[in-house]
Amino acid sequence: MATIKPFAALRPRPDLAEKICELPYDVMSSEEAREIAAGNPLSFLRLSKPEIELPPGTDTYAPEVYAKGKENFQRLIADGALRQEAQPCFYLYRQVMGKHCQVGLVAVASCAEYVKGVIKKHELTRPEKEDDRVRHIETLNSQTGPVFLAYRAVPTLDELVTKTVAGKPDIDFTATDGVRHTSWTIRDTATTQRIEQEFGRIPALYIADGHHRCAAAARVYLKQKETNPHPVPPLRDHPLPIGWGEGQGQGHASQFLAVIFPHNQMQILPYNRVLKDLNEMTSAKLLEKLDGVFVIKRTGSARPASKHELGLYLDGKWHTLNFRPRFAATTDPIEKLDVTLLQKFVLDPIFSIADPRTSKRIHFVGGIRGTAELEKLVNSGEYACAFSLFPTSIEDLMTVADAGGIMPPKSTWFEPKLRDGMFCHLI
Repeated sequence: MATIKPFAALRPRPDLAEKICELPYDVMSSEEAREIAAGNPLSFLRLSKPEIELPPGTDTYAPEVYAKGKENFQRLIADGALRQEAQPCFYLYRQVMGKHCQVGLVAVASCAEYVKGVIKKHELTRPEKEDDRVRHIETLNSQTGPVFLAYRAVPTLDELVTKTVAGKPDIDFTATDGVRHTSWTIRDTATTQRIEQEFGRIPALYIADGHHRCAAAARVYLKQKETNPHPVPPLRDHPLPIGWGEGQGQGHASQFLAVIFPHNQMQILPYNRVLKDLNEMTSAKLLEKLDGVFVIKRTGSARPASKHELGLYLDGKWHTLNFRPRFAATTDPIEKLDVTLLQKFVLDPIFSIADPRTSKRIHFVGGIRGTAELEKLVNSGEYACAFSLFPTSIEDLMTVADAGGIMPPKSTWFEPKLRDGMFCHLI
């Protein structure tokens, strides 16, 4: 069963939250981050992607990058831009993106339960990305960005959330991308205990986004457990002491920062593919080969309308592709995913892309950029064709995770993204 706990979050001063909070470090390049943070000394990107304050071309994994992040983090704390809650609390974090609204519980979850599989993953991680987050956590003595978790919706928790969000929020701002971010604090002891009890009945939590953050937090926990099997009790239930940040861990590494959403509020966008070349085929030859896998409509739509339907952008026009029934006739939760079918029956045998993780001939485009981005990339001549996909469902994700399976790379794109800086967990 899931164990979650309240914690004393480090949070932005409400009137500065709009300037501080930023998109996650891993959804943008260093150049994009440098442009976003320009002229804003409070931008959280200055500690989540601190290379933007160093000369262009600096190795993003260099020691001076992490040192700069720590320096900027301590500056925000010393200036009072980030403040720690006086006592352990739960928090609610609501995001509104157009007509979509989702409300998650902000808490700390158990690293041990991640290791044991109570908190379930569906993606593989890359060692260098894990190493990066481990160094970031250890240098800053903090988890500065949350893991995006999901649980199967519970009506009693829905009722509690509805009641809480009817009250006055602590932080409320609309970011430049139009997404509104609002948070509330739950300090009442009886309510926090009830929330813990309700989650204690939930058999599993699912990582939606943030696999590298979660894996890194678990590594820090296991490392500290090995070096110090009897950590001192947590002492962070008070404002930060003067001189904080010199490595005085206080036993919080056993937990990681998370925002936990009911599954029926999640919004998954497609993760589309663009290909550098046609593998020495003509367009006509490609369509001939694809005809053996799909029923092809030559004048199609950019956006697939249902599962097992894809869009193909080739020679300046869209084609609609529907997998022939025999290819999707499986009950295996991974094998029936569109991303799996595309890889197994198209990308590997037709385009000779055996490993999309390492191939330089394929590029992945998050659905937030829209199909117009696919057209732009192909029309530029940089890419030869593009595939648009129907979004993977949250139900499929949970089914795969329950089976202990791993999805193909770039299977899901969650929106809206959680803003870094809204909550930090000090360790």
